[in-house]
Amino acid sequence: MQTIDIIIFLVYYKKKCLEELMSNLDKNIQYIKGVGEARAKLLNKLGIFTLKDLITYYPRTYEDRSVPKKIEELVDGEEALIEVMPVTRVSEVRIRRNMTIIKMSARDDTGVCQFTWFNQPYLRQMFKPGEYYKFYGKVSKKGSKVEMNSPVYDKLEDTKNTGRIIPIYPTTYKLPQTTLRRVIETGIHELEGSIEETLPEYLVSEYKLLDLDRAVNQIHFPNSFDDFNLAKKRLVFEELLSMQLALLALKNQYTKDVKGIKFSKNAKMSDVINKLPFSLTKAQLRVLEEIDKDMESDKPMNRLLQGDVGSGKTIVALIAAYKCVKCGYQAAIMAPTAILASQHLESFNEILSSFGIRCELLISGITKKKKEDILQRLENGDIDIVIGTHALLEDNVVFKNLGLVVTDEQHRFGVRQRSVITEKGDNPDVLVMTATPIPRTLALILYGDLDISIIDELPPNRKKIETFAVTKGMDDRVNAFLKKNIDEGRQAYIVCPLVEESEEINAKSVMELAEHYKNKVFTEYKVEYLHGKMKPKEKDAIMEEFKNGNIDILISTTVIEVGVNVPNSSIMVVENAERFGLAQLHQLRGRVGRGEYQSYCILKYNGNSEIIKKRMKVMTDTNDGFVISEKDMELRGTGEFFGTRQHGIPEFKIANLFEDIVTLKSVQAIANKIIEDDPKLEKDKNKLLRNIVDEKFGNRIEI
Repeated sequence: MQTIDIIIFLVYYKKKCLEELMSNLDKNIQYIKGVGEARAKLLNKLGIFTLKDLITYYPRTYEDRSVPKKIEELVDGEEALIEVMPVTRVSEVRIRRNMTIIKMSARDDTGVCQFTWFNQPYLRQMFKPGEYYKFYGKVSKKGSKVEMNSPVYDKLEDTKNTGRIIPIYPTTYKLPQTTLRRVIETGIHELEGSIEETLPEYLVSEYKLLDLDRAVNQIHFPNSFDDFNLAKKRLVFEELLSMQLALLALKNQYTKDVKGIKFSKNAKMSDVINKLPFSLTKAQLRVLEEIDKDMESDKPMNRLLQGDVGSGKTIVALIAAYKCVKCGYQAAIMAPTAILASQHLESFNEILSSFGIRCELLISGITKKKKEDILQRLENGDIDIVIGTHALLEDNVVFKNLGLVVTDEQHRFGVRQRSVITEKGDNPDVLVMTATPIPRTLALILYGDLDISIIDELPPNRKKIETFAVTKGMDDRVNAFLKKNIDEGRQAYIVCPLVEESEEINAKSVMELAEHYKNKVFTEYKVEYLHGKMKPKEKDAIMEEFKNGNIDILISTTVIEVGVNVPNSSIMVVENAERFGLAQLHQLRGRVGRGEYQSYCILKYNGNSEIIKKRMKVMTDTNDGFVISEKDMELRGTGEFFGTRQHGIPEFKIANLFEDIVTLKSVQAIANKIIEDDPKLEKDKNKLLRNIVDEKFGNRIEI
C-alpha cells in the first residue's frame, strides 16, 4: 500500500471513529446496558436522555469509603468503614405485617458491631461465617455497644459500594444510588478512551488541565481527592470559559462600532423629578445620574437596573422615558404580564399626562380595531410611550422613532427577545430591570453584556414585612391569624409549589388546596385559585378581581411572583417553603407590604434538617434581598438561581458561581484575551472553542 493510500485510509478511519463516537454520545439512554424502558423513564426525570447526558450528570457530593477503621476507633454519629467477620447467624424478626427486622453481629480484633436492616429478608443468605466483609454506615455508640443501621456492604475484595471514594448523585424516587451509579459507570466504560477533547491544546497545556476523557472518569469515580480536584478544575474551567466567551461575543454585538442616539442635555430629568408627589431616594437619584450620562452619550445604553422588590425601579424607568420623549423619540416599556403592563400605564399617565406625553397600552387581549388604531398611531408618531407585553415583539409593531426600550423583570425575557424589539429602532438605548437581587460581582459576570446600576435602598415609608417560619403542626394558628386579618378587611395570598398532585413530592397542589380551604377552612370567605396553566385572560380576570377586593384569599403558584400591586393584601402564606429558593421566597414575599397596613409572611415548611432551618432563619432575620441572594447561593448553590429560566443561559452542570468565584475571575481574563485576539473565534486554534459556545448557546449568540 502506497503512503498516500495509507494517509487516505487513516483520515477515513479517524472520520468514521469520530462519527461513531458522536453517534454513541447521542445514543438513547434506554439502550445502555442495564437500563431498558422502565429505568429510562426514571432517568428521563433527571434530564438524562442520551449517553452524553449520562456522563455529564455529575455527583452532588462524595463519601470517602476508602479507609477502614477499627471498631474500637469508631465515634458516635460518624459515618465509617469497617472490615469485620460475622460472629452470629443472621436473624429475622417480624414486628408487624410488611415489616421485618434483620440483625447480625460481626467483629474485628478490637470489638463487636451489631447491624440492623429493615425489610431485606434476602440478607439471611448473604453473609457467611468465617469470611470478611466491609460495612459502611452511620455509627451509633452507647458505652461499649456499637451499632450500624442499614449499612451498605461488600465482600472484602469488592469495591461496588465501599473501598473507594463513592459519588452521591441527585436522584429520584425508585432510582436508588447504587443503580444510578452502576448505570453511569457502564456509560463511562462504554466511552473509555474515546471522548474527544473539546478545548484547544494550547489552553490544556498552558493551564495544566486534565484531558477531557480522564476528567470525566475522575469526576465520577476519583482515585483520590487530588484526582477529583484536577477533574473538577478542568470541567469548571471549560463551563465558565464557554459562558464568558458567549457573553463577550454578545457584548460585542451591542457595542462594536455602533453609534447610538445622543439625547439632548436640554431635556432635564429634574423637570419631572421636581413635580413628583414624593421624594426619590439617594439610590434612585444616583441611578438616574448614571442613566442620564448614558443617554447623553453617543453609544447605545445597555444597562441593567437591579433593585429589590419595592425599591422604585418603575419611577426610574418613567423618568428615563420622559427624557427620551422630550428629545423627540418614542419609548417602549415591555412587561411580563398584561395586568402589570396595565398597572404601569396607570402610573405613567398619572405623572406624565400633565407634560402632554401620550401613553398607550398594547397587549394581546385588546380588540382588533383598537389594536390597528394603536399600531397606526405608533407608526405615525402620535404615541410617545407604548407599554405592552410580548405583543410588542410582533412584526406589525412599527415605531416612527424608537429611542428607548425598557424590559421589566429581565428573567422573563431572553436575550433574543430583547434584540427583536431593539431592532425596531436605530440602535435605541436599552434599560433592563430586575427585582431578583444578585451580588454585584456575580451580576457583572452573568450580565456580561450589560452595565449595571443598583438601587440598594428602599423608600422610607416601606414597612418591614414581619416573617415567621412555622412547621405544619401550626396550621390551626395560621388559619386563625388569616381569619382575623381578613375580618379586619385585609386580603391574603396562599402560595404552593405545584399545580397538580405528585406522588413523589410531599406537596399539595393548587386545586387540592383550594378545594380544602373553600369547603373546610374558609367557608365564609371568597376563595379563588390561580396557576400558570390557566389561559392569560383567566389569570388577568382573577387578578383584577383580587385587586378590586372581591376575593379574600388567592391560592396560587409562583405565577404571582411577578404580578400586580394589591395594597390591601397584607398576608402571604407559603406552603412547603423548603421547596423554594430563598431568592424566590423573597420575591414572593414582596407581593405584600405594598400598602399602609402592617404585612406578614408565614413560611410553612416540612423537614427538620439543619440546612432547612438555616434557610428559614435567613428569611426571618432579614428583608434585604442582596443579603438573601448571597445566602441562597451559599446554602443552595447557584442551580435554579442562575438557571436558564432566569438568565437565558444554560444551567451550570458543575460550576458554582459562589464557590468558584476565583476561577471565574481568572477565566474572565482568559476569555477577554481570546476575544481580543480572535473576536469571532475564526482561527484554527479556536475552532474547538467556537464549537462549545455554539453547542451550549446555539442561535442565542451570534459570534
